[in-house]
Amino acid sequence: MRSDAPDLTGGTYARKQLFGGCALLSWSHRRRFEVAGALTAPYRGRPLLDYGCGDGTFLAMVGREFPGSVGLEVDPELVRGCAERFGGPEGPRFLMADAADSLPAASFGVVVCMEVLEHCPADAVEVVLGRIRRLVARDGRVIISVPVETGLPILVKQAARAIAARRVSSDYRHREHYRPGELLRMLAAGDDVRVERPLYETTFASGAPNRYHGHKGFNWRAMRRRAACSFRVVETRFSPVSWLGPQFASQAWFVCEPL
Repeated sequence: MRSDAPDLTGGTYARKQLFGGCALLSWSHRRRFEVAGALTAPYRGRPLLDYGCGDGTFLAMVGREFPGSVGLEVDPELVRGCAERFGGPEGPRFLMADAADSLPAASFGVVVCMEVLEHCPADAVEVVLGRIRRLVARDGRVIISVPVETGLPILVKQAARAIAARRVSSDYRHREHYRPGELLRMLAAGDDVRVERPLYETTFASGAPNRYHGHKGFNWRAMRRRAACSFRVVETRFSPVSWLGPQFASQAWFVCEPL
């Protein structure tokens, strides 16, 4: 992060993920933003779309290098907060996700969608990928990251979440739990392994409905296969330490180009 970068500590997710009390979780999430920065760097100077921008942390970090950038979110409060903290004449725009349908086609040189698709119900996954496919330029790139919740990483993550729940006053107190049989299935999960995923239905502060999954039962391999139906997946990368591969990864990255 540059010394002249804006203050990120006011972001809801940044406080939890980057500046929380669990060193392992903070390091993993910091590496995620570093990987995203490296993957988007070849497209500096072109507009960037962050689909599911959260509290705006990534766009705040790199937005000056991508003029005309846009962040999309489904939560009106997040959109309002991002615009207040990071907007302005020279800053990125923050819009509701539905506004994607009114943006010009093929208008973004690079689209990132980080830690979003795992939370989307199946119908929402189709909507998100369809919008991204329409908005990315023909010579652009789509960069998708999703959590690795299979194999050894799921054991490490569940342990880290349990520690964070005890030490940190945060959403980790409401973490999802696996039955023994479910955990065994996810430890050996291939493309087709399925564990029932709870679907939560709440409302945003604005009163708008919110339907979402947590992390339980998410299979990154199945999502890569789905992404390959919409894009050409030219590279799969892992973080926080790429060369260790999925056996020791926290996130999987799909670097894609339009079909």
